[in-house]
Amino acid sequence: MKFLKLLLFLVLIVLIAGTLYFATQDGSYQIESTREINAPKEVVYDIVNEYKTWEEWGPWKKEDPTMVFNYAEKTSGEGASYTWQGEMDGGMNTTQAIPHSHIEQRMTLDTPGGERNPEVYWDFKSTENPVTKVTWGITGDHTLMDKVYYAFSGMDFNGDMKKMFEKGLDGLEEAARKEINKYSINIDGITQYSGGFYLSRTTSAKAQAVAQIMSQNYGGIKEFMKENNIVASGMPFTIYNETFENGDVIMTNAVPVREKIVVAGANNVLSGYTPTVTAVKATMKGNYTNLGEAWTKVMQQIKDKGYTLADEKPFEVYVTDPQNNPNPADWITEIYVPIKDLE
Repeated sequence: MKFLKLLLFLVLIVLIAGTLYFATQDGSYQIESTREINAPKEVVYDIVNEYKTWEEWGPWKKEDPTMVFNYAEKTSGEGASYTWQGEMDGGMNTTQAIPHSHIEQRMTLDTPGGERNPEVYWDFKSTENPVTKVTWGITGDHTLMDKVYYAFSGMDFNGDMKKMFEKGLDGLEEAARKEINKYSINIDGITQYSGGFYLSRTTSAKAQAVAQIMSQNYGGIKEFMKENNIVASGMPFTIYNETFENGDVIMTNAVPVREKIVVAGANNVLSGYTPTVTAVKATMKGNYTNLGEAWTKVMQQIKDKGYTLADEKPFEVYVTDPQNNPNPADWITEIYVPIKDLE
């Protein structure tokens, strides 16, 4: 009997000592991962901010295929939320959303040891355009039971969370890539395009330098217009005076104006006029890198229909300004190929 009492006393001492030991261990944690994603921060932020995208890019369903997601009426911005059921039920609520910069979320996890409520945060910073530096982190405090469990189970909580974040950022990077690469091409048919006056620069350009030279030309035109208080009356456009099989071009980059402008001085900016034309029109929504395919389709349409090209040169109008629309998938370009009036 004395032996049992002594044994129980020793066990009690060990339990008390163990409890005191684990109770005095720091249970707070902060874990984060950072990734540079080749997409504008507005695109990456919008994906993370919308909970309905998480099922696609998040790593959780791969780890637990039984997961079922349930979405609230509001799924983006402050106050948005969603829940899930699976091997471990839980939910997420957005507590702060600073557009294209920072997001804070409160997570609820129904663990075997009770409910846990870690805080999740996201930071989005632009580096070299259009690269975004994304930081995904989590902070919280382990309970006494958590600390005992991790100590005796050998579970590496920090390491496992880090791996999960890395897998999630892999998925987020792929989701951003898919988003910015979306595009569509539509042949709109025959239309009348009203001409007008414009200011322009005409240059030749190698295929690989077209975008760079185009940017320089528009920069020079806009600077000239600013210096002379001239207001644009429409969106910029490019007239393709001549195109070569190797992709080289002779092009006129132009900005519409309301009236004829008398240009003087060595500014390399000229005044021009486009007449009203009958044209086959196509609309492309997406990155300018897809314009080659769009032009091929519209020219094939003209060939299939047996239309005859007019003397006026084909041109493309940049309906959206990339400065105001960071996502290339939102850029709209209209293509016009003048044809002779149909009999």
